[in-house]
Amino acid sequence: MLWPEFIIEYENAMHEAGLWHHQAEVPGTQTRAQLKLSPYVNYSFRVMAENSLGRSSPSEASEQYLTKAAEPDKNPMMVEGLGSEPDNLVITWQPLNGFESNGPGLQYKVSWRQKDGDDEWTSVIVANVSKYIVSGTPTFVPYLIKVQALNDVGFAPEPAVVMGHSGEDLPMVAPGNVHVTVVNSTLAEVHWDPVPLKSVRGHLQGYRIYYWTDQNSSKRNRRHIEKKILTFQGSKTHGMLPGLEPFSHYTLNVRVVNGKGEGPASPDRVFHTPEGVPSAPSSLKIVNPTLDSLTLEWDPPSHPNGILTEYTLKYQPINSTHELGPLVDLKIPANKTRWTLKNLNFSTRYKFYFYAQTSAGSGSQITEEAVTTVDEVNPRMSKLTVAAAETYANISWEYEGPEHVNFYVEYGVAGSKEEWRKEIVNGSRSFFGLKGLMPGTAYKVRVGAEGDSGFVSSEDVFETGPAMASRQVDIATQGWFIGLMCAVALLILILLIVCFIRRNKGGKYPVKEKEDAHADPEIQPMKEDDGTFGEYSDAEDHKPLKKGSRTPSDRTVKKEDSDDSLVDYGEGVNGQFNEDGSFIGQYSGKKEKEPAEGNESSEAPSPVNAMNSFV
Repeated sequence: MLWPEFIIEYENAMHEAGLWHHQAEVPGTQTRAQLKLSPYVNYSFRVMAENSLGRSSPSEASEQYLTKAAEPDKNPMMVEGLGSEPDNLVITWQPLNGFESNGPGLQYKVSWRQKDGDDEWTSVIVANVSKYIVSGTPTFVPYLIKVQALNDVGFAPEPAVVMGHSGEDLPMVAPGNVHVTVVNSTLAEVHWDPVPLKSVRGHLQGYRIYYWTDQNSSKRNRRHIEKKILTFQGSKTHGMLPGLEPFSHYTLNVRVVNGKGEGPASPDRVFHTPEGVPSAPSSLKIVNPTLDSLTLEWDPPSHPNGILTEYTLKYQPINSTHELGPLVDLKIPANKTRWTLKNLNFSTRYKFYFYAQTSAGSGSQITEEAVTTVDEVNPRMSKLTVAAAETYANISWEYEGPEHVNFYVEYGVAGSKEEWRKEIVNGSRSFFGLKGLMPGTAYKVRVGAEGDSGFVSSEDVFETGPAMASRQVDIATQGWFIGLMCAVALLILILLIVCFIRRNKGGKYPVKEKEDAHADPEIQPMKEDDGTFGEYSDAEDHKPLKKGSRTPSDRTVKKEDSDDSLVDYGEGVNGQFNEDGSFIGQYSGKKEKEPAEGNESSEAPSPVNAMNSFV
């Protein structure tokens, strides 16, 4: 702020000496202020300056200035009329403070009359107090009340009228026609008739039900029966009773309640709850464990809630990985409190579920766990074997001893001071694979088993294979090598098929050598001067020749003839056919001949076709 602001405070030396109050704020450009003051106050004033940095110290107080008195401008607040006794009316209010009195001689005018009557107002002027008691009033009668302030100057404005009541008394009449409807073993509904309002003699606050069960109480302690109470607000004529005990006898009564207290009780009503499910057995203990048996002892339910019909026992084994085995269900007579289970597995943990039953059903269960004793056979680890490769090793072992043990494998570089690396074996397997090992390295390995019977282990040393040897061994398992071998096999198969086809097509036959070795009287020799065949006489001229062979006159086929192939005698380029299909090649024992004229084909003709043309 560029210019300061002035703050004016006042002190009421007559009523609150030494206490300064905020009066007004004045702009910093002014040095005068007109203030609105209250009557009959002895004022002193002081001024302080204030800017953005804070306030200044106050000025010296002015001389005291007493304003003129006036009648009160307000009446007391919070006027009430309530009776503390059945025959009085207590009128209370909040008095004015000295600053609000506006003058000397502050007093109060208290007025009252019955609301429903024709009586005139009864008034009394009292000193500066906060309560007035009207005696001799009827019980719980409504009254109209007002309290007015006055002083030596005059009266305050006309006060507001409020309603009050004279004192309450206890109700005179009990609720009638009380009856009970049982809903289930733990819930009942109660009904009653309301009492006349005049008999309440006060503000009706509601109805109160007292109920209790005394089936377990002796005659000696019936005076000290614990009663339960439920209050239903207002003018309700029914209510629910929850949380009852099953299979119990109950008694109840109903009373009306006002601001003074409770009225007389209604006649007692008795009702019975049906059977319910029992609570859990009070306790369950497992004693005398042996190799194959356990004994259970228990206490009956503290709240049977009916007549017990039987007990149900369920149990199942638990393995070392906390997996539950098959569940066995067993019924036990209700009069038993001890039971022995036989033919159990030794050194085995069992979980038990136990509960009682009534005709209403099964109750809450109690659970417990126990272990059969350990077999005397000491656990033993043997036949530890290691099959090592370049970067991994397969470890196997044999174990004899109690079941439910946890296996683990520890390993490290042999001769080093580093800590053992530990691997947990899942389940009860007797083998494990170590991966990520270094090639050509000696390792120490230890297999251990831990269980309820203690600890047992076995150790060994092994060495991984060299890196190169590992790659030569592993090549047979590589995908590219398998694919290559398949391709080579397929190529060989194709070559075999091509060779077979070419063999069937045939090549050049060495006819001359065959004819010389096996002369056929039916075929005359070829003329040498012109290279043509001589006269050919065939008794079976119209019989076709068999493919790749010639049929002799005795109708027998010689093996060496049928097995001959033109391929054996050259590339087949000399044995050619002319346009009319006749064979124009020369028979010769030589394996190489110059190609025939007029035919540039290098394909060898079929022997069968050549013979057919020849005929």
